[in-house]
Amino acid sequence: MRVICSLLLLLAAVIWGAAFVAQSVGMDYVGPWTYVLSRYALSTVVLIPVTFFADCRNRRREVRETPLRTYLIGGSICGGFLAFASISQQAGIRYTTAGKAGFITALYVVFVPVISLFLGRRPEKRIWLCVFLGIAGLYLISVKGGFGVGAGDALMVLCALLFSGQIILVGYFSRRVTNVVKLANFQFFFCMLVNLIGTLLFEEVSVSGLKGALPAIVYAGVFSGAVGYTLQIVAQKYTDPTVASLLMCLESVFSALFGWVILGEVMTGRELFGCACVFLAAVLSELPLKSLVRRARGHDSLKK
Repeated sequence: MRVICSLLLLLAAVIWGAAFVAQSVGMDYVGPWTYVLSRYALSTVVLIPVTFFADCRNRRREVRETPLRTYLIGGSICGGFLAFASISQQAGIRYTTAGKAGFITALYVVFVPVISLFLGRRPEKRIWLCVFLGIAGLYLISVKGGFGVGAGDALMVLCALLFSGQIILVGYFSRRVTNVVKLANFQFFFCMLVNLIGTLLFEEVSVSGLKGALPAIVYAGVFSGAVGYTLQIVAQKYTDPTVASLLMCLESVFSALFGWVILGEVMTGRELFGCACVFLAAVLSELPLKSLVRRARGHDSLKK
């Protein structure tokens, strides 16, 4: 199960790595509130039949259903964090470089274990080494030249903090429901409601703008949203939030690799070394070192 969940988070990172182009293109036609509203409205609609199918399967298996109240509470809290994290990221992209945006967003790989400490969860010592390797690799991949801090960077830090909260909360609520797809659907629904209010208050929606942004909205809504975030919720039911954040930060690596392979962007030796550091951090975080040590000790005792 641990291997399957790790592969699901890896797949989510691949999907999110390809999503940055969609976000940039979408912003050429519509405002950030409208874009985020549209993508999560589509995610909500796409997941409705999947949620219904999962409910039917649970009833056939006579699985005890989680009370609706739990889905409402979990979906509203996770959806609120996701909504404000997404809008902070979308607005911040306008005022900072793509590389810095990707690097600062991925700081959740540091924030998640720190927040977990305050919540009474102490990660293994090796996880801190993985965090250090991951953040060093992300810096090498994403940041080129100086590193000044502006308004866009502040929005991206806020985005990273909010995504950290969303990762921890998803790990908490996914273990308390029987239908994780329904939890994802409620998350998208409440995220959509928050952005609907923001769109009505701060932006004017144009049909021509929505038409121009439609391909970007479809990718972000169906793949990055409905598929990617649902994979996250399914996998985090059995994965520690800190380890999950290390696997999900691979999205920055895949973003750079997609630019290299598909768009023909040149990757320097520094960037390739950064990719290697992040991959190494993700692999080390998943190695069952305690189990290996116990087996080794057992083997030595048998020899004696």
